[in-house]
Amino acid sequence: MSTAIFYASSTGNSDEVASKISAALGEIEVFNLANTKVDKINGYDKVILGGSTWGDGELNDDWEDAWVDFCKLDLSNKTIALFGLGDQESYSDEFCSALGEIYKQVVALGAKVIGFTSIEGYHHDASKAQIDNNFVGLVIDEDNQSELTDKRIQDWVQNIKEDIL
Repeated sequence: MSTAIFYASSTGNSDEVASKISAALGEIEVFNLANTKVDKINGYDKVILGGSTWGDGELNDDWEDAWVDFCKLDLSNKTIALFGLGDQESYSDEFCSALGEIYKQVVALGAKVIGFTSIEGYHHDASKAQIDNNFVGLVIDEDNQSELTDKRIQDWVQNIKEDIL
């Protein structure tokens, strides 16, 4: 079974997180949606999807550009893990909400989603990426908690490793 990471990055933070996740998993393939057609996901059984939240909880531009084609994919036989970046202080009411939008679509397309993480240690008011006391994937705040990023990635990778590789 093959595994790959697909992400979109506007400022470079998602790019850096995707690279760190890849390294922690043993250098799996990484694709930036800015220069990769989203249907390339069809070639992988296990996929990690990621990106950042913009404005009032929106997907970033590269995810927006790929969205129509992404929504046409058949993910019914795939295992998916998700990661998202956001700013919990400046956008406390929509923290990582784009991740929640991706999650809803992935579930609607039939994928098995793994890698939920606790909301403990985050300080936000609301998020579409939150279900009860968990986020639907790895959540990173490079703006306010960058010192926690590497540990959060390592802990998350240990949690998903058995199911994603």
